[in-house]
Amino acid sequence: MLQQMVIRSNGIGVLLLAMASVCQAQQQPNFPTKPVRIINTVSAGGPADVIARIVGQKLTESWGQQVVIDTRAGAAGTIGAEIVARAAPDGYTLLLGSASTMVTAQLVQKSVPYDSLRDFAPVSMVVISPFALIVQPSLGVKSAPDLVAAAKSKPGQFNFGSTGMGSTSHLGAEQLKMLTGIDIRHVAYKGAVPAIADLLGGQIHILFNSMASALPHAKSGRLTMLATCGATRSPLTPDTPALTETWPGYEVVTWYSIAAPAKTPRPLVMQLNGEIRRLLANPDAIARFQAGGNTPAPSTPEAMHEYTRNEIEKFRKIIKAAGLRFDT
Repeated sequence: MLQQMVIRSNGIGVLLLAMASVCQAQQQPNFPTKPVRIINTVSAGGPADVIARIVGQKLTESWGQQVVIDTRAGAAGTIGAEIVARAAPDGYTLLLGSASTMVTAQLVQKSVPYDSLRDFAPVSMVVISPFALIVQPSLGVKSAPDLVAAAKSKPGQFNFGSTGMGSTSHLGAEQLKMLTGIDIRHVAYKGAVPAIADLLGGQIHILFNSMASALPHAKSGRLTMLATCGATRSPLTPDTPALTETWPGYEVVTWYSIAAPAKTPRPLVMQLNGEIRRLLANPDAIARFQAGGNTPAPSTPEAMHEYTRNEIEKFRKIIKAAGLRFDT
């Protein structure tokens, strides 16, 4: 799968990259000499905030310089992302990027004050987590094919929630609709919390949501997890099938990356890449990421750039094929 090709490196590539990172890091002996700021574009307390703080803590420990998490939420993350796009390319202002800020915002908003492929220097993917397909237990379905069969027998009678119009959870459901031909109705919410609340209450039947949000409710039995949405089964739920096993090519994930402003010097980008790789190999960081349903996924800057480009094209095609229109 494309995602696997982009995110994973072979053993020789990893070794060469590590050697290059070390050599280039030695060329930047004076970085950092003051606090570094990571812009988090999502409200404090959520999964993005947790990820940012793990990264910030580990970098602080490594550098001996404080890494400050600066939360600038709003406008689907574009407010915070613009700050980084306009910042000096010196490594002291970094972005915790996501599918929302780097991909879907540009596809569903009329005006976004940056171009994610032009205005940022990718450093590395940080973590990746497949979405999960979760349903109300009252539906009585035990698998994704069961759900599709039930939806086909009752066209227009099932509804699915999302975390907002044009969100990854919305577009993930639209992709399944295209692959299967089912007719299910969309109900948009302002975030995952109200969407899950209504799923628990039976006001909606189906939800595509992050593993971090879905897993606790699935483990408690209050909701049923039918499938995960990654290129392979999630190591966190190895007995739960991936949708791509039934519908090849289906893949919807949530992810977070570190990016710097465009024109950040290449040696500095590679030094940052090496630091991210080291923290993603730290056992404590791995355990904390996995506790939130996330899998560490270090990448090269080039792979991160190409992955973002491919995700933009994928979702652009889904939006066009589904005939979606957005007024934001």
